[in-house]
Amino acid sequence: MIHRLKLSNNTSEILKELQSSTQLTPNILARLAVGASLTNNSIPEIPNYRSNNGLEINRQTFTGEYDQIYKTLISQHAGKLLTDEEYFPTLFNAHLERGITIIQNEYKYAGNADKFYENMLKFNAE
Repeated sequence: MIHRLKLSNNTSEILKELQSSTQLTPNILARLAVGASLTNNSIPEIPNYRSNNGLEINRQTFTGEYDQIYKTLISQHAGKLLTDEEYFPTLFNAHLERGITIIQNEYKYAGNADKFYENMLKFNAE
C-alpha cells in the first residue's frame, strides 16, 4: 500500500501559488481540487508518474480521517470498486491533477481570496 503521493512540478507550483494567495494549506487545496474534479463525469487522465518531481505528501495529510470517504467517492465516480492501489495514488492523483487546474481557474476568475471562498462554497450547487 502506497502512503505517499509525489506531485507533478506544475501541480506543486499551483498549490504554492494558491496557498500564498488564499492562505489555505496544500492539503485543503488538494481536497478542493479532488472535489472539483469529481464534478466532471469523465475519468481524468492518469498522470505520467515519471514526471512527478514536485512536492511529496503523505496520504494521511491529504485525506485524513476521511480517506474511506474519498475512496468511496472516487470509486463511485469510476463506476467500479477500486483496489487500494487504483485509488491511491493512481486515481486520487489523477483527480488532483485535473482539479488543481479547475480551482486555479476559479481563483483567477474570482480575483481575490474572499470571492474564491464564496465561489467554492457554491461550486457544487450550480
